[in-house]
Amino acid sequence: MFETLEDVRADCTNRLIRAAKDRKSPMHTPVIVTGDVDARVMVLRAFDSRAWTLRLHTDLRSPKAQVIAADPRMAVLFYDKGAKIQIRAHGEGQILTTGPQVDAAWAASTNFARRCYLGDGPGTASDVPTSGLPAEFEGVEPDDEQIIPARENFALLMITLTAFDWLYLAHTGHVRAQFTRTSDEWQGRWVSP
Repeated sequence: MFETLEDVRADCTNRLIRAAKDRKSPMHTPVIVTGDVDARVMVLRAFDSRAWTLRLHTDLRSPKAQVIAADPRMAVLFYDKGAKIQIRAHGEGQILTTGPQVDAAWAASTNFARRCYLGDGPGTASDVPTSGLPAEFEGVEPDDEQIIPARENFALLMITLTAFDWLYLAHTGHVRAQFTRTSDEWQGRWVSP
């Protein structure tokens, strides 16, 4: 099934393309790790297979935005239990708040999704369980005028991948490959699992 390093790289590319487009893909919600060694599950919104960049949405007020600005090192963990494939990736993150990519991502979102950026910033303390949303938007979609203030809190997290480790778990014997990026070229090697 995976006879060459090119087969493995193609498999990774195809899985990430699918993960960004298919909500049912097991790799649609990877674990994202910032330089402060904090991990969280996020939704993969897009994958650019030429630039090897991941696009995720985030709140500019979240602690991770400040961490990434100070230390752009990132790790990403994808896992497909059914296929028994794990991809561990490393790269550099960047928070974008303006520009055509940010505007396009905002425009492609629904007001129901955008409302997340209307509430309290991530990590805001509360005396009671809370979604952080203003009460009038609990379960309610804001209109176009009501959503305007949310835009200033919306940001993209772009992660440019520089290395990845692919592991196929097989009862006949696991198979593992590692790839590093130099300029626009990927160099791969087989390694023992």
